[in-house]
Amino acid sequence: MSVAALALSDDGNVEKSLYSLLDPGVDPGPTHVHGLTAEMLDGQPTFGDIVDDLLELLRGRTLVAHNVGFDYGFLAAEAELVEAALPIESVMCTVELARRLDLGTENLRLETLAGHWGITQMKPHDALDDAMVLAQILKPVLARARERSAWLPVRSVTRRTWPNGRVTHDQLRPLKVLAARMPCPYANPGRFVAGRPLVQGMRVALAAEVSHTHEELIERILHAGLAYTDAVDPHTSLVVCDHISTDQGKGYQASELGVPVVPGAEFIRSLDSVIGGAAIDEFVDPAARDDQLALF
Repeated sequence: MSVAALALSDDGNVEKSLYSLLDPGVDPGPTHVHGLTAEMLDGQPTFGDIVDDLLELLRGRTLVAHNVGFDYGFLAAEAELVEAALPIESVMCTVELARRLDLGTENLRLETLAGHWGITQMKPHDALDDAMVLAQILKPVLARARERSAWLPVRSVTRRTWPNGRVTHDQLRPLKVLAARMPCPYANPGRFVAGRPLVQGMRVALAAEVSHTHEELIERILHAGLAYTDAVDPHTSLVVCDHISTDQGKGYQASELGVPVVPGAEFIRSLDSVIGGAAIDEFVDPAARDDQLALF
């Protein structure tokens, strides 16, 4: 196995770099993919040997990777094994970012994006070459994102500190899963009414038939103080859907329940004028709150 990391300046130039082959102490896996054999890795540094240099490079930066969930999970697991803590507060996935830009490519693999932007990839699946290619792709991708007013998929990472002081990193679970369980600080004001603004606390479901990615829409929903729901029920305020299927999907479910359906472009525009909602605490009588607390 190998590891490579590049620290970029604000203008996208490489400030620091780290690259090393690593001796995993086990079979290196699919040699036909990465080209690394057990003989090549025998005697190379271990992750523990290079972890201090890696942590110094990562400190105070956003971790950017192509499928960042995989890379973050690998780094977090290796760091825990050597009792180190990743100094990473946020991550960004370039697969998700490219998905938001509607590039028209056959797929979103790194080599495909490199070809799309005219960037030469010398050794696919080599850690250093992949990192260098990604650094070159990042400039035009960020420029395209600014042109399209696309939100960057930057996510905060979470970690737990146990009583013994040990720090563990939670895996980057899909945003849809986290958002569906996330309590909204505002009370649900009910159904959306066409012609009126959105109100914080409204419960929003997303149909499959939308032009923006679900991740971007969920980020915008949460940022606006709305609640994301993965189900359509009588408490749903609206469903974002561009084309309602005649017999299935969330758009169809909404029409059956009388839940308003809003096209994606209209919903995005309406997020600029969301009005304040009522905090849930305002709906709890102080005396009732005392009674509830006395039960515990």
